[in-house]
Amino acid sequence: MKQFINSRETLVTEAIDGTLRTAGGRLARLDGYPHIKVVVRTDWDRSKVALVSGGGSGHEPSHAGFVGQGMLTAAVCGEVFASPSVDAVLAGILAVTGKAGCLLIVKNYTGDRLNFGLAAERARAQGLKVAMVIVDDDIALPDLPQARGVAGTLFVHKIAGAMAEQGADLDSVAQAAERVISGAVSIGMSLDTCTIPGSPKEDRIADGMAELGLGIHGEPGIEQVRFTNAKEAMDMAVERLAPTIGPGPHVALLNNLGGATPLEMAVLADELTLSRLGPQIRWLVGPAPMMTSLDMQGFSVSLLPVTKADEAALMAPVAPWAWPGCLPVGDVPVVALPDGLTPIQPIPSKNDATRAFVERCCAILIGAEPDLNALDAKSGDGDTGSTLATAARALIGALDRLPLADETQLYRAIGLELSQTMGGSSGVLLAIFFAAAGDASASGMDAIDALKAGLDRIRQVGGAEPGDRTMIDALHPALDALGQGLPAAARAARDGADATARITRARAGRAAYLAEASLAGHNDPGAEAVARLFEHLTGAGTTQRQDA
Repeated sequence: MKQFINSRETLVTEAIDGTLRTAGGRLARLDGYPHIKVVVRTDWDRSKVALVSGGGSGHEPSHAGFVGQGMLTAAVCGEVFASPSVDAVLAGILAVTGKAGCLLIVKNYTGDRLNFGLAAERARAQGLKVAMVIVDDDIALPDLPQARGVAGTLFVHKIAGAMAEQGADLDSVAQAAERVISGAVSIGMSLDTCTIPGSPKEDRIADGMAELGLGIHGEPGIEQVRFTNAKEAMDMAVERLAPTIGPGPHVALLNNLGGATPLEMAVLADELTLSRLGPQIRWLVGPAPMMTSLDMQGFSVSLLPVTKADEAALMAPVAPWAWPGCLPVGDVPVVALPDGLTPIQPIPSKNDATRAFVERCCAILIGAEPDLNALDAKSGDGDTGSTLATAARALIGALDRLPLADETQLYRAIGLELSQTMGGSSGVLLAIFFAAAGDASASGMDAIDALKAGLDRIRQVGGAEPGDRTMIDALHPALDALGQGLPAAARAARDGADATARITRARAGRAAYLAEASLAGHNDPGAEAVARLFEHLTGAGTTQRQDA
């Protein structure tokens, strides 16, 4: 797999240096590359308790991203998914620890426990006060003697960090950390494994499946489960978490494991707050990448019961950019549309034949969604089918409030509906098309001439003409032939759509930005949609075309 790295051997040191060059001078690293990779605060007051954490790299922004005022004092970085050495941990301790002492925050992995533990012993032998806590928040494997430490570690960083910043002594900070550890629980889910730099990707999770309870180093989870959608995925995670928590308010941390998009994470956040645990979740950290597993397309949820003191500590300001903040969870606020934008609803009227026709058109576009998306992916971003299907579904949902018995008002109402529900340039163009058709119908034109007037209007506004490789290449000939009947219009639309496969230089629409090689041999998806609509209305469009 292609990755933006120079070499596996220099990956971590170069990444750390890249982080430090953009830290505004508030972070530095200890000398000793490549064996000692320790990021420290440059503004550290050694009279306070120092917080040192770390572990293998590949979890960015953990751990170096959380070094700064209010959180960690130093982060000790190992190679990808490998614990740092004893000497590296000891260097970090010695660099930041004063008379107040140091707290080591360690995730429960054998290498981390051993290396941090031995370093702590050596530091104590030099007369330093060092305490160590072990985070074991992962509840995925209940029978495991020693549960793993995962994203719940960040609760410890934040609450202990706030206390240390305020001047609490080592015993108080360590006791608070232990209390947080005893209450924190986490579980993760992913649709794919991660890609370890320089190694082949493990293809462990089958299509249509997700892995529940996998670790942050790509370790297999408790089971593979059928994946359907975000809601069911979150529900499965919540079902595992629910028996492990008590009553009362909780803070949730929604962590991106590295490869999920912000859109996906926002949907997961919504589902988490709507889940059975939603009433107990008063605050949310994220959604954001915080404790990642390289590029893993997954998420994890961590929960912690919260006291008033914890709430204050979680919301205390911090310097590290990687901490996304802890914010209260509430209902979705809705503000009324400004004056002039609230749509004037037409007076609904019934017409069974018109209703059946509109439903049929919409069903055709919905059925074509996957094929049109696949066709658009060859020369665009693969969403033409979804855009049209979304509008079609919205139109079906609006049928009861449409003026089906009034052709003029129906055109206008469809235009208004599309302007609200259909995105992209196609949405606004079709809204203009139907609005102009309504105006033409009001002036006395018949249906065909009204639709032609709508086409003329979108040619004026959009600037596209026949031959420019847009939906007009199918719509223009179809409307010209419509007076001869639907079969003639369908044939004309098909000829026009197929001709777009030979147009390798588009002069309008999104295809105008693409190279000739991306266009040759593929029908324009908008024109293909028009052709399929007319073909299915005649009953001829029953087979899938090869080019789609």
